[in-house]
Amino acid sequence: MLIVGFALFAFIIGDALTQGSTYFNKSRETVAQLAGEDVNIKDYTANIDQMTEVYKIETGQNELNEDITNQLRTSVWESMLNEKLLFAEAKKLGLAIGTDELSDRLIGNNIHPLIVQRRAFAGQDGKFSRPALVQFLNSLETTPENDEMRTQIEKAKSYWKFWEKNVKITLLQEKYNALMTKAVTANSLDAQSEYEAAKKTFDVSYVVQPYFTISDSTIEISKSDIKDLYSKRKNLFKQEANSSLNYVVFSVKPSAEDYKKVETTINNLSSEFKTTADVAAVVNTNSDIRYDGKPYSVQTVPANLKVFAFGSPAGATIGPLFENDTYTMARVMENGIMQADSVKIRHIFLKKADESKTDSIWKAIATGGDFAALARKYSAVEQTAANGGEIGWIVADVQGLDKEVLTKSFASAVNGIFTVKNDQGTQLFQVTAKTAPKSKVKLAILQMKVSPSNMTVSKIFNEAKQFAAELKGEDFANKAQEKKYVVRTANELQAATDKIADIAQSRQIVRWAFENKKGEVSDVYDCDNQFVVATITDKAEKGIRPIEKVTDQLKAELIREKKAALMIEKLTAQLAKTPSLNSLGATINSELKVAPAVNFSAYQFGAAGFEPAVIGKATTLGANKISAPIKGNAGVYVIQTSNPTVNNTTFDKKMQISMLNSRMSYSLPYAIIQDIRDKADIKDNRMNFF
Repeated sequence: MLIVGFALFAFIIGDALTQGSTYFNKSRETVAQLAGEDVNIKDYTANIDQMTEVYKIETGQNELNEDITNQLRTSVWESMLNEKLLFAEAKKLGLAIGTDELSDRLIGNNIHPLIVQRRAFAGQDGKFSRPALVQFLNSLETTPENDEMRTQIEKAKSYWKFWEKNVKITLLQEKYNALMTKAVTANSLDAQSEYEAAKKTFDVSYVVQPYFTISDSTIEISKSDIKDLYSKRKNLFKQEANSSLNYVVFSVKPSAEDYKKVETTINNLSSEFKTTADVAAVVNTNSDIRYDGKPYSVQTVPANLKVFAFGSPAGATIGPLFENDTYTMARVMENGIMQADSVKIRHIFLKKADESKTDSIWKAIATGGDFAALARKYSAVEQTAANGGEIGWIVADVQGLDKEVLTKSFASAVNGIFTVKNDQGTQLFQVTAKTAPKSKVKLAILQMKVSPSNMTVSKIFNEAKQFAAELKGEDFANKAQEKKYVVRTANELQAATDKIADIAQSRQIVRWAFENKKGEVSDVYDCDNQFVVATITDKAEKGIRPIEKVTDQLKAELIREKKAALMIEKLTAQLAKTPSLNSLGATINSELKVAPAVNFSAYQFGAAGFEPAVIGKATTLGANKISAPIKGNAGVYVIQTSNPTVNNTTFDKKMQISMLNSRMSYSLPYAIIQDIRDKADIKDNRMNFF
């Protein structure tokens, strides 16, 4: 019985553990909880990958640096957050985007600007082209003939899905905004108030005593004053969880031995480089820059070689030169070249089975045949065939195009025809246009940048490692000072902070700061060309900032209040003696100024800027009267109004309401979505993954 009971117990526990394992695995894959919905890390990273590919297509960049990658990841997060919250709110209100409605804005008669503005759907004139859009969409249905083509089609599908989704979200946002702006509208009382506020206008003369004319050190603020104000202001001091660091950076730079080694190497190569008949072999074996025979123009040649390149005969050499940690030698291989920067080409691709048609198609083109019609009939590349074989403009250093195609394209005359053959088949090309030829030169450049050797890197790493090993948190600043290291600070880092200052790959340090306690000292972090050792100086939980963190801010406000009280007392006494602005200005050394055309609806008080209390007083003071001292934002003011002007335009309730609603329509949608975000239960677990 005992054995049976134990076996039953083991079975129950085993089953519970299996279910628990599934739960915890799922929990570990949750990057966020938004609007009551779990977001799986796979979905999040898929969206990041999609936006990355879209960015590459839109910008033409293939290599993205760390900053761009971080920006894209943050952009995906913000988009996902807004999308989830928007769809949740829209569902409550019964808002949706119908299939026909979406189709009309994607490919119908009312195409959305998000589609119209895409370069991928532009015609030869650079403007949006419906045929180009249709051609693109048709290409998504093409049966791939190889893996490369399959990859390109998948990227194109992902690109379209991205913009399709964004159009749908934008349309839903527009519907939601329209509903909200109609629900919150100005009424007749608002309209009347706005009309009255702008009806009467004054010119306002004023003198001001700035707060900075009284030294802060002369004002006493007690701890109880600060505590009382903190109690009143608490809700203004909300904070997210954060960590603060002190850190030391060990820059990885070449040593004197590294410089000497490269200098010796390039000097030893100098004679051979200047005399060899096979300069390509010497350069491509030793240089950071390959020699491929492509000519340089005045615009593309390195700036420090421009004068030499275009002012020297063939065979001339220069260097070694040293600049920006780089040794350089150059040799003019050919000059006097006149070549276009860009050429425009079109093609017809014939598969192996159709190569026998090459000569007849060539002859047809050469005798005036319609190239576009032939391309549509015979070319196997559907995407370009549908557009008459057009590839478009290419430049000499374009990436991804066969070198033979490039060479022959630039060597051919306008309307010239050439073929390029490979394992897949034969392509006929025709050059249809060229930019004006420019002077160019072929230049062989042997360049060697001085980089830290492994020995140098190891030495710097060991120095950082030794520093970290000797430390406790409280000793960090003192030990660093003893070794004459510069201690830097990173205050109140957020869990989602991607980068500390300008330190590459420093996200790993942020994660460490949130996973460890105050006072901990890190190991050495490898951050590209820098090693970093850090200590956690402070940690704070989500909630209200403690009083000691906002004491300076509160004290500054209290000091200003006390200064205002002192100034008002003295200015009031002075006004009793000399009740004129000129006299008062002379007494307090303040120039008499004028704020023109002030009314109650004004946002600015002349050159003084945002001073609502002064504006309010000016509109109720009465003409030619001198005010009592007024506490403003920048100082204490005394004002006098003149030149009252009344706008006798008849009150138009409908127009006033329309103006107010129009003004509100810009800020209300943002305020609403921000309020939804503030009230949403958002759990951000990105730190566990990135």
